[in-house]
Amino acid sequence: MAKNMVQFQAGMSLPAFLEKFGDEAKCKAALAAWRWPTGFKCPKCSHDKACQVRSGTLYQCHRCHSQTSLTAGTLFQNTRLPLRTWFLAIYLLTQSKTGLSALELKRHIGVSYNTAWLLKHKLMQAMKERDDQRPLVGFVQIDDAYWGGERHGSGTGRGTSGKTPFVAAVSCTEDGRPQAMRMTVVDGFRTDALLSWSQRHVATGTHVMSDGLGCFRAVSLVGCTHDAKTVGSGPPAPDDKHLNWVNTMLGNVKNALHGTYHAMNPKHLPRYLAEFCYRFNRRFRLDALVERLARVALVTAPLPYRLATMAEAHG
Repeated sequence: MAKNMVQFQAGMSLPAFLEKFGDEAKCKAALAAWRWPTGFKCPKCSHDKACQVRSGTLYQCHRCHSQTSLTAGTLFQNTRLPLRTWFLAIYLLTQSKTGLSALELKRHIGVSYNTAWLLKHKLMQAMKERDDQRPLVGFVQIDDAYWGGERHGSGTGRGTSGKTPFVAAVSCTEDGRPQAMRMTVVDGFRTDALLSWSQRHVATGTHVMSDGLGCFRAVSLVGCTHDAKTVGSGPPAPDDKHLNWVNTMLGNVKNALHGTYHAMNPKHLPRYLAEFCYRFNRRFRLDALVERLARVALVTAPLPYRLATMAEAHG
């Protein structure tokens, strides 16, 4: 059997990572090159000349004399961690296929649990915001899903308390190959909720395939074609490709979540789902994931602890 070239690609080895981002100077130089690819630009007056002060952590504009740091206005803003710690966390989170808990991250990068938790959530927020800007296109399979186990005395089915509903979607090429994945927490499987989801996450002209759940017809209201197929409660037939990829991805993500995160607050489920989607959507270039996520962090707004602990906006 021929090897799957995506599965067997080299990625970025730890020695290669350390060679490229192994000390503070290299990390600062990389961020500066990504933030100002054509040279420094003052955020206040756009002047292109500045001097570095306070051991190179601040840039002072020659024209207006305002000062700005390399990380001001970014996800790194006000961090007390060395940039090399940030880069190591980015490397570990992007190269782990099944995810990395905050507890495990803490042990790898040598910080407290609370620091590791906040660092991980900041990076997951960057992942989420990036993918939220990219609607699915082509042929999209969607399905309803829930996170959370059954509780004694709470009943079963879609209306069970303690379960968090989310939409699982996978875009495919015309010949049926998966391209991108999106898993989004919704308020419930109602037409208004799916209409809001469709407006944000599916491009006009997309062909959407779903089961017979009535709320999925909302995709037609945003200019998509819709192919619904009623399915039974058992496993799909081996030759049924109507929802094959979304069911496969959904099973993989749920298994990984159960295996990696033994205590996960449902209010943060949008970020955890986004983490898996972000890695999957960029799986063709594992060696570029560190740089790509660091660049995204540079254009992501700061996320202080107070906001990180609040329930995630979704839909």
